[in-house]
Amino acid sequence: MSEQNTRLGILLMVATSLVFAMQDGISRHLAGEYNTLMVVTIRYWFFAAFVMTVAARKAGGLSRAAATKQPTIQIFRGLLLAAEICLAIWGFTLLGLVESHAVFACYPLLVAALSGPVLGESVGWRRWTAIGVGFLGVIVILRPGFAVFSPYALIPFVSALMFALYGLLTRYVARRDTAATSFFWTGVTGAIALTPVGLYTWQPMTGADWGWMAMLCMTGAFGHFLLIRAYEVAEASAVQPFAYLQLVFASGVGVLIFNEVIELPVAVGAGIIVAAGLFTLWRERQNA
Repeated sequence: MSEQNTRLGILLMVATSLVFAMQDGISRHLAGEYNTLMVVTIRYWFFAAFVMTVAARKAGGLSRAAATKQPTIQIFRGLLLAAEICLAIWGFTLLGLVESHAVFACYPLLVAALSGPVLGESVGWRRWTAIGVGFLGVIVILRPGFAVFSPYALIPFVSALMFALYGLLTRYVARRDTAATSFFWTGVTGAIALTPVGLYTWQPMTGADWGWMAMLCMTGAFGHFLLIRAYEVAEASAVQPFAYLQLVFASGVGVLIFNEVIELPVAVGAGIIVAAGLFTLWRERQNA
């Protein structure tokens, strides 16, 4: 992989992190005004249409994209991600973007911790130490203030756990299915599952918020496109550390748009988590 490709991959990952942070800000606004399930359902309708359009334009069309050797796991993956997104956005409205993203940043550590039981990968003592240090960072974030006494404080951690499991299952199905097939099942399964609850919780939206909804859908599709391109042009180990910039960008949105405050324990805890996560990514690259 050339240095030029690596540089392009890093730029694409930085752009991805910025777009996803904007998406989270829009999600927080809409979920604060309307039912979270309705907001996520509309987003998934667009996501499913985008996935099916991409699949239809490729050789073999929809039938080839839908062809899977492991439908049960693919369906579970889709349901898991849809549930995780609903939970994460609900957490934004309760805890804010800063604290939610600070805790959610531990998901690479959860991926490392679960890679053994899920994928049968070996996790050495150095990475286990980093995982333990990262979880200390989570405790630093959650201990101060009244939030520690509320179950809401656990929402971003559970969301990170679900997203880590989704990522591991994505790697698992990749052994037998193509990325296009996994992408197809992710979008379509989520849209089908969410449609009944989305319609049940439907609320009329203002014209301005329909504009924000359109922006949410477009940033979702554009963010996934940038992410796919980043992994196409550069090695994952080279660009993945820059995904942590989403924490910085989302915190900026929280402070500038929603008047959130970055408390010292949150900043310290997030720093511990990111440092531990970067170390695990470095160890994975060394082992590879």
